[in-house]
Parts: sequence; C-alpha cells; structure tokens
Amino acid sequence: MDKIYNISIFLSFVGLWITSYLTGTIEVVLGFILIFSFGILHGSNDILLINTLSKSKQKHSYLKVLAIYLLTIFLAVTVFYFIPLFALLLFVAFSAFHFGEQHMENKNLNLHKSILNIFYFVYGLLVLQILFILNTSEVLEIIESIANYSITKGIIEFSFISTLVAFLIISTYVMIFSKTYRALFLKEIFYLVIFTIIFNVSTLIWGFTIYFIFWHSIPSLFEQVSFIYKEFNTKTILKYCIKALPYWIMSLIGISIVFYILKDDKMFYAIFFSFIAAVTFPHALVINKMFLHKKAQSSK
Repeated sequence: MDKIYNISIFLSFVGLWITSYLTGTIEVVLGFILIFSFGILHGSNDILLINTLSKSKQKHSYLKVLAIYLLTIFLAVTVFYFIPLFALLLFVAFSAFHFGEQHMENKNLNLHKSILNIFYFVYGLLVLQILFILNTSEVLEIIESIANYSITKGIIEFSFISTLVAFLIISTYVMIFSKTYRALFLKEIFYLVIFTIIFNVSTLIWGFTIYFIFWHSIPSLFEQVSFIYKEFNTKTILKYCIKALPYWIMSLIGISIVFYILKDDKMFYAIFFSFIAAVTFPHALVINKMFLHKKAQSSK
C-alpha cells in the first residue's frame, strides 16, 4: 500500500501542476471525466463483492442482489428529493467514515472496533472539512442548490474547528494505545498537509477529484481486486474491469442524460452530488463488510 500512496503523492502534484495551465471551467470538466472513469469504476463491482462475501455455499441470485442494490440507490435518491438537507448531512457522514476506513483499515492499529470506527469517521470528516473550509463559497452555493437552504461561513468554520479538535483528541488516544499508529503518525500528518495544499490551490471539484481518485479510488481498487481474485496483477485488474463495465456504462449513460438536460442549469451540481451520494450509501456498506470479512479471516 505504501507504493500506491507514493504514486498518489506523485499524481497529486501532477494534478497541481496541471492546474497552472487550466482554467477553472476546464478543471471542472476534467474532474468530472476522472470521477466518472476511475471514481465510478471503483464502485461498480459491489454486486461481485457481495457474492464473494456470501457465507452460504450457494451464491445469492444475481437478480436478487441487483434488485436490493438498486432499491437502496432508489431510496437514497428519494430521501434526497424529499428531505435534501438531511440526505446531504447523511452523505457527508457516510463519505467521512468510508474515506477514513479505506485509508486507515490496512494500518492494523489493533484497537477496539468502536474506537476504530470513531477514528475512521473523524479522520475522513477532517479531510472533507479541510476541503470545505478552503472552498467555502463553492460549498455554500452547492448546499443551497441541493437543499434550498442557506448556511453561513461561520458554520463551516465552526465545523472545521470542532472536527480538528476531535481529531487531535482521538488521534492522541490512538497513539497512546497503538504502537503502529505512533510509528505512522508523522506520515499521516504529512498526508494531511498534502491534502491541504491541494485543496487550497484547486477548485472544489478539482481538489475533490485529486483526493477521490488518487487517494481513495485507486487504493480501493487495489483492495477490491486483491480480495476478489486473491492477487493483484494485470490479469486480475482486467477481469475486474470487464465485470464492472456494464454498471460503469449504465452510470455514464445516466449522468450524461442528466448533464445534457441540465448543462446550463445550476441544478447540475445538485444532481451530480446527489448521484454520487446515492451510489456511496450502498458502496460504503459493502466495503465495510469486505474489511470485516478480511479481518475475520486473518484472525483465524
């Protein structure tokens, strides 16, 4: 995983270099292209993961698993439509835990599950809060377009400070009880500094893209391919991509239709983040089950 993060650092600074040659609009377009390539790809094989995770000898029927998965997405979209502010807060919470779990799970911190879950959530939330505090005006616009609700810059600032304090407290606790984390602490702070630099010089979409693709999606793809096929190489990557292709194409078609209809409408950002959120809810649950299964297998 360290090799992957080294690649992530390199690609992140390539992304920063690119920003010096692109306008804000082109950054947004390129960000969408990357999100709907690697970003959507990393969540396109959830059904295959569910089948792999099945403890029964007989796999769940394909149509049953697909129906449940699509129903979950439909429910998420419905919640966004009727109670968007609640759905948006739920999306941030799910994303925070999902990002934190993906980044920290492989560290083998050897702590109680409840402490780890809090740590994952706070770490992921801090990353998002750094992104929000450095792109406040864009965040406020998106919140208003999605939820039709205005919040102040002060709320964003208060949320960031509260999350930072919470991270310092939980991080101190983890350092005390985990030798592994003590050894990794400075490296993790270095990563947070890199995120801060990226988010500070990028637009909201481009900064999110760099983190989402290079620091989340690519490491997640590594974990998923290794879990499903028991090894990570060109052959297994190709197998994964072929399996994911139909769902990836359906996602691209759906969002392309939405973009064509709303390309000149500020609601596009609302639809975009609503779509990402709807997919994130079931995906985060599936990945959590994958990590729990891996941990259970390793403890045998």
